[in-house]
Amino acid sequence: MHARAVTLKQLHALKIIVETGSLTAAAARLNLTAPAVSTQLRTLESHLQVALLGRGQDGKLTLTQAGHQVLMAAERIDFVLTDCTERVAAIAAGHEGYVTLGAVSTAKYFLPHLIARLREHLPLIKIAFRVGNRHETIDLLENSRIEFAIMGRPPRRPEVDADVLGDHPHIFVARPAHPLAEKPDITHQDLLKNVILTREQGSGTRALLERYIDRIGADHDYQSIEFGSNETIKQAVMAGLGIAFISAHTIEAALADGRLKALSISGFPIIRQWFLVRRRDTPPTPAATRVRNIVLEMNGSFLPKVDAMI
Repeated sequence: MHARAVTLKQLHALKIIVETGSLTAAAARLNLTAPAVSTQLRTLESHLQVALLGRGQDGKLTLTQAGHQVLMAAERIDFVLTDCTERVAAIAAGHEGYVTLGAVSTAKYFLPHLIARLREHLPLIKIAFRVGNRHETIDLLENSRIEFAIMGRPPRRPEVDADVLGDHPHIFVARPAHPLAEKPDITHQDLLKNVILTREQGSGTRALLERYIDRIGADHDYQSIEFGSNETIKQAVMAGLGIAFISAHTIEAALADGRLKALSISGFPIIRQWFLVRRRDTPPTPAATRVRNIVLEMNGSFLPKVDAMI
């Protein structure tokens, strides 16, 4: 193999071919001819001595197993280069630093408030944000694509230092017309008779729900429907598809205006914590240290106040 002969143009061509689905479409995107794009692909395959693309039964281009690995590498390289140019641009523009902060998707409901306050306190530091589910956020942290992450339970890997930001309550909710909405002292059996709307695998909220169900209903079957976002779950509850276990911080407005009702269940809300985590083996930059100190000085004041509604 001649891995050192691989060029960014060749990797970029592969990425665009996969995104567009054909050499012709990739050529149009790249403002090249189809033969030129084909040459980039053939040269890349020659350097690596392996086929990267094949054709499925439907005739469409598909990645080989090796192709998947090369595409993943190309995406990581692209991320590193983009991150580098953003950092250089921040320095060239006279900023005092650049910090990348990740957050699980549930945090996006208070993240704008935190961003605004950080910009108010640290106007000369450029702060970038990456939002994803728990698995994606941990992956960003593990691959050093972010310097800090806001999340619930800190990961076991990579090893991290974690600072508590504040309480993170979780509750069951239903639409106001649901039979359980006004029922006091709802039992575990009452819950498990209903369809439970839940987040996707990889979500911290999903993991917390599964631990709770295991604890109360290991011998009981229950129906569930999986959704990929809190917003979709809220709309599904309002439409009467079932009840939902959800972060109270994602439904503050819906509780306040009566579109959703917190269910009365012994032991609820389940209180977890929000954490600001960073890799233990990576010393923070001066700019990152300033961001951390300001966030901790806020003492969770940017978190939604939902106690009175649950």
